Amino acid sequence: MLHYMQDVQIPQSTMQTLLSARQVQDVLHIDRSTVYRMAEDGRLPAIRVGKQWRFPADDIYGLISAQPPVLNTSPLDPTVAAAIADLSGELLGVMILVTDMDGHPITPIANPCAWMTEHVDDPHVLATCIAEWQNMADDHTFEATFQPGEFGFECARAFVRSGRELVGMVLAGGVSPVDHPQPGFYELNPEARRRVLDALPRIAAALSRTASAPVGAPKEEKR
Repeated sequence: MLHYMQDVQIPQSTMQTLLSARQVQDVLHIDRSTVYRMAEDGRLPAIRVGKQWRFPADDIYGLISAQPPVLNTSPLDPTVAAAIADLSGELLGVMILVTDMDGHPITPIANPCAWMTEHVDDPHVLATCIAEWQNMADDHTFEATFQPGEFGFECARAFVRSGRELVGMVLAGGVSPVDHPQPGFYELNPEARRRVLDALPRIAAALSRTASAPVGAPKEEKR
C-alpha cells in the first residue's frame, strides 16, 4: 500500500500521512461507496480537503493492525478468484472467500449471509475475521473441517497451492453450528455440510491451476 503526503494546504506542524478513499478501500477491503458513507457518518476518521475526503493513515491502519499491512504478493488473480468464489458460494449456499496466507482477503465475500451483510461495514468485524483466518492459515492440518469463530458462525478452509508452495486459502463460512442454530447464518443439514467440505479441496485445486509462479520464486535457467 503506497504511502505519500497529500499536496494539501495543511500547516507543517500538523502535517501527517493521509490516505485517499481508494487506498482506504484497498486497506479495509470495502467498496468506495462504503468508505464515503462511513466517513460521512463518522465511523471512519476523516477530514475534508477541498471536495475530497482524506484519511489519517495511522488511524486507518490502527483499525486492523498495529503495523501497516504488506502488499498482497499472492500469485492468484483476484478477478479469476472472485469469479470462482461467486460461483462456488451460489452453488453451495455458503459464504466463500479467498485469502492470502496472512489471512488478508484477495476477493470480496461471495454470497454473504444475512449477518455478514449487516456487519460488513464494521472494521472491527473485518479485523477479527482476519485474525481468525490467520490462525486457520497457521494450522497446517490439511483436512477441511468447520471451526467456530468469535461471531458465532463456523468456517472451513482448504489451502491453495502454486507448485509446492501454499499461497492462499479458500474459506467457506457463515454456517450456523449444528447444535446451536443462530439467526442470520446459513443452516446446513449434515449432507449439505459434508458437500461443502468435499467441495472445498476441489475449489482450492481449481484456484491452484490458475496461480502463477510464486512471487520472488527463482526462474528456471534456459539451457
